[in-house]
Amino acid sequence: MPRRRTPKQQRRAQRPKDVLHGPGGASGDTFRCVDCRLEVPLAAPGTAHRNHCPHCLASRHVDRKVPGDRAADCGGRMRALCLSARQDGEWLLVHQCLACGELSTNRTAGDDNALALVRLAVRPLADTRMPVRALISL
Repeated sequence: MPRRRTPKQQRRAQRPKDVLHGPGGASGDTFRCVDCRLEVPLAAPGTAHRNHCPHCLASRHVDRKVPGDRAADCGGRMRALCLSARQDGEWLLVHQCLACGELSTNRTAGDDNALALVRLAVRPLADTRMPVRALISL
């Protein structure tokens, strides 16, 4: 039978735990998406540091300045706002942190959902506030 706590006894703070998912206590090779909750492999074609879900393009605020440094203290959910293109034609995802508002860019990976990428690319065309003629002249 469990012991009852008297009002004077306070609950001890829970210790932080390192969750290890792999066999034998390894760190594992997947992570769970913060938005769609699907398992995402860490290995990504075309980039060395996977930091967004290839299905819904959501991310977590983990990097500060250098990709892969995992030095950000925020840890908030980041949503994909739009796409940008480098001069060599490579597409970049622009993410905004919903917790602190910081903007960051991430390279797209080879296994990213093509439909989700195209939806982001044509989002300015669906905005009725911006005339299409202005976009065509760019």
